[in-house]
Amino acid sequence: MVSFQPKDLTTPKLHGYLLSAVAPRPIAFASTIDENGNPNLSPFSFFNVFSANPPILIFSPARRVRDNTTKHTLENVEVVKEVVINVVNFDIVQQMSLSSTEYPEGVNEFEKAGLTMLQSDRVKPFRVAESPIQLECKVNDIVKLGTEGGAGNLIVCEVLKLHLAEDIIDENGSINQEKLDLVARAGGSYYSRAKDGFFEIPKPLKTLGIGVDNLPESIKESTILTGNDLGMLANVESLPTQDDVKHFINDALKNHPDLITMTEDEKHRKAQNYLSYGDVDSAWKLLLS
Repeated sequence: MVSFQPKDLTTPKLHGYLLSAVAPRPIAFASTIDENGNPNLSPFSFFNVFSANPPILIFSPARRVRDNTTKHTLENVEVVKEVVINVVNFDIVQQMSLSSTEYPEGVNEFEKAGLTMLQSDRVKPFRVAESPIQLECKVNDIVKLGTEGGAGNLIVCEVLKLHLAEDIIDENGSINQEKLDLVARAGGSYYSRAKDGFFEIPKPLKTLGIGVDNLPESIKESTILTGNDLGMLANVESLPTQDDVKHFINDALKNHPDLITMTEDEKHRKAQNYLSYGDVDSAWKLLLS
């Protein structure tokens, strides 16, 4: 075996080893608000449940390794000691990934990710309507584990109210894990789908994706494209130019002359097929043709 002492590794290297070694990890899709009531939404995979009586969850927004800054989620719960932990299933995994983009303070990640804000009953932060389980919590404690980049901050949350989607509940009143279809985080760009195993999602752009809120209305309101499809389309820095679109269509027509007569729904289905292979560029060029 190759062996190391943590002090002999750089923080980024140690961070990478730990994320790959302790996996897959559940995801806390944490909704908070700042002192002015601005919503924030961000995923964290340093997360688990630690007690049922009282019902306690803990997640940890670590200090950024690269520049030792703190995340908006941590800053928010220090002021407004409430949070909603939403679970992440496969249907919203791309939108969840997009929401992890480091948008500036005050930007609403619900809007950027194309997710719906749902009023909570016991706390101020909003729930994610598309999440099949939403846990309204008060923050009991914040335990700071260090002051350097990579140091965790344990947010100790007590569940005040649970919301469960009816379609994931079986005849015995228990949660059907297959219907819930949770995803978990692993190292690098890897995720794990509870019933299907590992898959990859490219990390969100550091240059900031345009967000679902900036997609053309015809795409946002598509009856074909899913939330995951919209999340992939929204994770681009800019749209293809009309010249790019024209060149793409001229090349594609050589093998697919039917492209010129496609209805909007047919274009959306074809674009969805491109997205299933991770070809976001071709999907965009087709949609804009």
